[in-house]
Amino acid sequence: MSLNQLIQNCKKQDIRAQEQLYRLFANKLFAVCLKYSNSFQQAEDNLQDGFITIFGKIKQYQDKGSFEGWMKRIMINTALQKYRKERVFEIVNEEQLKEPELEIDEDLLSVDYLLLIIQELPERYRQVFNLYALDGYSHKEIAEMLEITTGTSKSNLSRARIILKEKIEANQVKMARYSI
Repeated sequence: MSLNQLIQNCKKQDIRAQEQLYRLFANKLFAVCLKYSNSFQQAEDNLQDGFITIFGKIKQYQDKGSFEGWMKRIMINTALQKYRKERVFEIVNEEQLKEPELEIDEDLLSVDYLLLIIQELPERYRQVFNLYALDGYSHKEIAEMLEITTGTSKSNLSRARIILKEKIEANQVKMARYSI
């Protein structure tokens, strides 16, 4: 069955089509949920809630643009809803912001390590970092999504980068000691 036919059947609330759509996209969308969740369990909950939203709103999808992109946006919004309510974002004076400079020895860093240290960032920083650096949203879009100011988005991104820089530098020093 083609994706378009699967979508049409889901719009008719066909349970088998919904199950097939879930199986087709669950792994990709779970990876999105992991980026915006504190734990594996929370990511599973966000995936479940996101699919409930997808099936509830699938009639609104107008076959314009990427269906996978439409679902991804729903997953991100589902995961971010609680953060909007908690107001966990730190406000920093924009004049204090400086972009950290970092020289990376790529041989000493793995993708797994980078994903791990991103996941270890405080929630407020991780959310903004993921939206900006990994998913390509602008500070204006992030501010609207998280109901914060553009300045707060910029400051949280800056702080996330500083923390990541410190962790990468510490790791490089540690790895250099072991390679001697």
